[in-house]
Amino acid sequence: MDQFKKWAQREYGVRQRFIALLAADILVVILLPILILREASALDQRLMLPRFSYGLPNYLLGGLTAAIGWFFSMWSVQIQFTQGRGTPIPVMAAQKLVVDGPFTYCRNPMSLGIFLFYGGIGIWAGSISAVAIVLFFTVLLVVYIKAFEEKELEARFGDEYGAYKQETPFLIPRLWHRKK
Repeated sequence: MDQFKKWAQREYGVRQRFIALLAADILVVILLPILILREASALDQRLMLPRFSYGLPNYLLGGLTAAIGWFFSMWSVQIQFTQGRGTPIPVMAAQKLVVDGPFTYCRNPMSLGIFLFYGGIGIWAGSISAVAIVLFFTVLLVVYIKAFEEKELEARFGDEYGAYKQETPFLIPRLWHRKK
């Protein structure tokens, strides 16, 4: 917890944050999906799991889910970068609590977007293992957010975060939102 607070005390410039985001995007948007698909395919074969391949429905449902997830995640990153003056990378934490844009719908829109993006890729590929891997890592990330990230946000932003937390759902978005 103290390390998170220490990281959050330093504000980075736009150029430094942009370079860090570019590297993170290459990892999260390109390399991790390739790794998940490769490992899931091998796991499907090893466990002799059938593909749930229905052709066009897989491509449409998986592609649409991945696209929505990618959009929601990138929108979250953009708002955090511009309004929060930070990044999703813990060492370059937001300097200001962000409650606008996708953060009005749920407190963790970036995580939701990533779950949908990777889940959509798993559906698109028709891989039971890929979907299972995404669900497993979703549970791990939720545990991490609850155990560490929320406590760190409470420590840094105090009552402001407490009020936001009470009014905004954790992960499942509220499709309507109140603006005070």
